[in-house]
Amino acid sequence: MLIGTTQYRAENYFRLVRVEDTKGNILQLVTNRFDLSAEKISEMYKSRWAIELFFKWMKQHVNIKKIYGQSESAVYNQVFIALIVFCLNVLVQNETNSKRNLLQISLFLRASLWNSKWMEPL
Repeated sequence: MLIGTTQYRAENYFRLVRVEDTKGNILQLVTNRFDLSAEKISEMYKSRWAIELFFKWMKQHVNIKKIYGQSESAVYNQVFIALIVFCLNVLVQNETNSKRNLLQISLFLRASLWNSKWMEPL
């Protein structure tokens, strides 16, 4: 199949694959892979969607607004540090049986870094 209007048409041909998801909905996937079966295309899409959901979760929970490094290891380090901070916030929430959400706990911990009085009872 060709994609686009007569004036703005893609140069290459594409393939339309129709698959059924786990809920019985029909998905229409457009691909340029003619060498793979519809099942393989479906599996690749499902795997890619899982990655997209992971990044959505990261954006919502881990609070990475900007990547500061440019090397691969710098990006990994920033992501791992953000995940560690998230896990520590969850641990604080669980250990204190707090009803506060993770954002409130994170803000409290951030503010308490600059005020050592909260450590006095320890």
